[in-house]
Amino acid sequence: MATEAPARGGYLDILRAPHAARLLAGTLVGRLPNGVGPIAITLFVRDQGGSYTLAGGLIAAYGVATAVGQPLLGRAVDLKGQPRVQLPAAVLSALGMALLALTGIGHLGLAYAAVVVAGLFTPPLEGGLRALWPSVLGSEDRVHRAYAMDAVAQEVMFTVGPLLLTLLVSLRSPAAALLVINVLGVLGALAVVLSEPSRTWRSAPREAHWLGALRSPGLLALLGSFFFVGLALGSITVAAVAYADDRGNPSVYGWLMAALGLGALLGGVTYGARRWSGPPERRLRVLVLLLAVCYLPLVLTPGPVAMTGLAALSGLFLAPVLACAFIVVDRHAPRGTVTEAFSWLVTTFGVGSALGSAVAGPAVELAGTVAGFAVAGVGGLVALLVLLATGRVLAAPAAPETPGTEPRHAVGAGAPTSVHSEKNTH
Repeated sequence: MATEAPARGGYLDILRAPHAARLLAGTLVGRLPNGVGPIAITLFVRDQGGSYTLAGGLIAAYGVATAVGQPLLGRAVDLKGQPRVQLPAAVLSALGMALLALTGIGHLGLAYAAVVVAGLFTPPLEGGLRALWPSVLGSEDRVHRAYAMDAVAQEVMFTVGPLLLTLLVSLRSPAAALLVINVLGVLGALAVVLSEPSRTWRSAPREAHWLGALRSPGLLALLGSFFFVGLALGSITVAAVAYADDRGNPSVYGWLMAALGLGALLGGVTYGARRWSGPPERRLRVLVLLLAVCYLPLVLTPGPVAMTGLAALSGLFLAPVLACAFIVVDRHAPRGTVTEAFSWLVTTFGVGSALGSAVAGPAVELAGTVAGFAVAGVGGLVALLVLLATGRVLAAPAAPETPGTEPRHAVGAGAPTSVHSEKNTH
């Protein structure tokens, strides 16, 4: 059930909170290098005279390294605090990309080592921001609204980031663009870790366990579902290229991706404008169902105008699904593992997206563009089936603390002592 949120509960209310705008802006800027990394590597390799095969290999190495590094760094943040992990990681990641930009692709071993370092040390700013929201915003409702705003802000970043990269390339060169983007990333991370909430944040005490956040059955169920959400999204990017090629107009691809981002932006704004009641796990199933249903019409592959509309429709429930998933992660992450848990969600989504791109390519080659979009529909439906099959473990989130104990996830100067988890009695 949803009810209209009062004006004081909107995004502006969140941004007016002390430190909130700085943390959001710093995180988005700090994530720019990772957000545009694949595009930047491709442009750089092509400018150096390298093949698309080499670009793809470097991007794959970068993606795998990022997938490995995010949960490990997230666990380190939970154990050591944000400044001691986020800033050194951002500097090392930037140095990796700087090494690639300055040495080129003449020595392939060095080029691969550079992108592996850059990916492995990509700072987990995304998970870190979500861990900070409770101490910055206090109330449960504002934290949940911040998750929705975060999902919307991601869509803005993935739209503005490539445009900024293209501008830098046109003004100078792909190598210069790589350097500038990564300097901006370090500055963004610096803005976050120098803020009071980041400096004073401490994860709640955690049980020593080698599995860390992955010992939560509910979190594993969510990650299993989001792997297939990522797969669906990754397949759309490849199928959209094939669709544009079929029409003999490469610019159609840009329109489709922009429409998908616009749909996600509108969906996120609408979702965040309402106050939701009831268990978020149940709401997530409904949202994933709607997401999957909106992927299915893409197989119709009508003319470019209608296809652009279908692309916007396919993105409509993406940001709401992400925002709701953030709440579910918060409820199921074991005590003291919140940054690691959010980082696992980012990793799983990214790995699924990479596999979706890999699967959609052969599907298009064997059966045409329709088959590529069919992969997205299948991915969405399987994501829903995973949530339905694991409904029992998802319905049993980690128990909240008893009154008078510390919050399950984070403590810090000015942090609230109440748990910000959503209750099933709503």
